[in-house]
Amino acid sequence: MDIYTSHVDRVPVAAGRFYSAHAGKLETEIGNMAEEAASLTGFVLPENENLLALIAPHAGYVFSGVVAASAFMQLKNIPPRKKVFILGSSHHADFNGASVYNVGDYVTPLGKVKVDTHLANEIIGKSGYIEFVHSVHAHEHSIEVMLPFLQYFWKDQFEIVPVVLATHQKETCLNLALELREYLVPENLFVVSTDLSHYPPYNDANRADKLTVDALLTGKPEILLEQMARNSDTGIPNLATSMCGWTAVLTLMYMLENINDVVYHPVLYQNSGDALSNADRGRVVGYQSVAVSQKSISGEFQLKNSEKKELLNIARKAIKEYLEKREKTTFSGTVFSSALNESCGAFVSLYIKDELRGCIGRLQAANLPLYETVAEMAVSSAFFDGRFSPVTRDELNEMSIEVSVLTPLKKISDPGDIELGRHGIYIKKDFKSGTFLPQVAAKTNWTKEEFLGHCARDKAGIGWDGWRDAEIFTYEAIIIKE
Repeated sequence: MDIYTSHVDRVPVAAGRFYSAHAGKLETEIGNMAEEAASLTGFVLPENENLLALIAPHAGYVFSGVVAASAFMQLKNIPPRKKVFILGSSHHADFNGASVYNVGDYVTPLGKVKVDTHLANEIIGKSGYIEFVHSVHAHEHSIEVMLPFLQYFWKDQFEIVPVVLATHQKETCLNLALELREYLVPENLFVVSTDLSHYPPYNDANRADKLTVDALLTGKPEILLEQMARNSDTGIPNLATSMCGWTAVLTLMYMLENINDVVYHPVLYQNSGDALSNADRGRVVGYQSVAVSQKSISGEFQLKNSEKKELLNIARKAIKEYLEKREKTTFSGTVFSSALNESCGAFVSLYIKDELRGCIGRLQAANLPLYETVAEMAVSSAFFDGRFSPVTRDELNEMSIEVSVLTPLKKISDPGDIELGRHGIYIKKDFKSGTFLPQVAAKTNWTKEEFLGHCARDKAGIGWDGWRDAEIFTYEAIIIKE
């Protein structure tokens, strides 16, 4: 492990080679590539699915930039996530593990990309496979070429955790996946950097890449590994690899393997022979963009992106008006969509500098429309959560809002039916009850028994094992964040 005692930013090494080193020109190029990608694919992530990860190519933008842009275009209508984990496979280093950059920030021509060094150190401290090796990052382009796209769509409203895998062992990828899985939560995004086939002729690349991508879309790591082995055995001319970043992709697939309702969406395929009119089609590299999502909620109730934004606006407006007038917001004369008039439970959580500042909600809405429930819970969270002092005028601009819209409660007889990270729980025994939102399990990395035990003891007040003879209900949440 390399030890640095001072802040050392990772300077760009691919600027001027893989993409423009001039900020203005680079922004124009990305905008043009996004427009071209939009003309080639009409894929838009379904509104009832939560984006978990993007897979994008990392070659020079003149070759793979349009395909990469088609992946990152999925961020246009999604609020920036707090953390973006970027996984790339090393083109230079070889050891049985991975390196995470923890001594400074990454720099591109578009500015500095903040690295969450605190989280990086936390990961290193808990991991048996992840450390910091400066040389692994120094000349590696697979992480760097992802960053200008993130900056273009999300500006500086995110932090990254850059992880370069140096292993060639599938068992190590599985262990890395187990260590990183706890960070697969709604407020984070995973970006995986990889190209496909290297150097076969154009038509051979199309055929081989189709087989590789089809295997990837199954979501089953072993099927991907088997197909890559078959590609190698079939004697495809000049095939050096079917996927240069296969260890990063495999790690993501292991992370997602046992999570329900995960969907791999193919967005756009090209190879380097498609990039230029005079491109060499006798020796090409393949590129595929993929959006990986999870169906965010079961049942018929859904919210459009415009409705999600409106709920956040309602929550902020309610807090501001109560702060200024000490009066509840009124909605007379305002027309809301049918979804916002539904009677749904909702929680409103407030954060200041990533620290919880209030969280109050209703599991069931008592016939109130959703917009009114959100307004009331926002005010309650800001001013009447007894764990915190009321929000002040100076804190208003620093505050971020998270709204969790809940599905109806479903009583279960078998706690084994609970899916951690997907289900919230409500435990009721006699006149005592308590609840945890779905995101609690993901943030704490509790086991199912710990999830139930903490809720029973800490929320319902019926003791650690009180859930065993209590009524247990599950629900899901549409999580909306500023």
